[in-house]
Amino acid sequence: MDLDPGSADHLARVLDVEGKISRALDALGPVGGRDVALVDGAAGLRARQLAELGARVTVVERAGDGTFAAPEASADVVVAYWSAFRGAPTEEIEAAGRLLRPGGRLLVVHDYGRDDVSRFRGDLPEYAEWSRRDGPFLRGGFKIRVLHCWWTFETLDDARAFLAEAFGEAGRTTGQGLTRPRLSYNVAVYHRTFGAANV
Repeated sequence: MDLDPGSADHLARVLDVEGKISRALDALGPVGGRDVALVDGAAGLRARQLAELGARVTVVERAGDGTFAAPEASADVVVAYWSAFRGAPTEEIEAAGRLLRPGGRLLVVHDYGRDDVSRFRGDLPEYAEWSRRDGPFLRGGFKIRVLHCWWTFETLDDARAFLAEAFGEAGRTTGQGLTRPRLSYNVAVYHRTFGAANV
């Protein structure tokens, strides 16, 4: 989501306070005790969450040609939250495969939709075609796990103020319809094994 720094920080504090995403990544990786390459992730909240699970985290950046600034076969797990592997581009998937050791896991987090948040974000490809059987991920050998998460605010006023400031009129309209200080937020974790039987 293209948010200003203040709104992005606010969202990070309220998104998935239950920790479902981190637990799912550990279940699908696992990440504990393993070398994890975090794509396009600053050494912030998501890196700390992985480290708290026992992962040895290295942040890697994408180059302009779809490759990654990290040695080949240097990771047991590659994790990306929202920004990378959008639409499962072949060159990025292949580059991630080169980062991984045999049997390594690629875990890609994207929005799934069919929730409160998707109501004010518009018609996005991740809400439909990406998760279809003939979509780019499942057609490309990935499996999917859907997580039913929340944006959890302290109060209704806090939720409404954030939505209006971050998402304009669409967010304001959604906020006015809230009866509790949280929004449903469904997340897809696309997962694939490289160099071994897919699990």
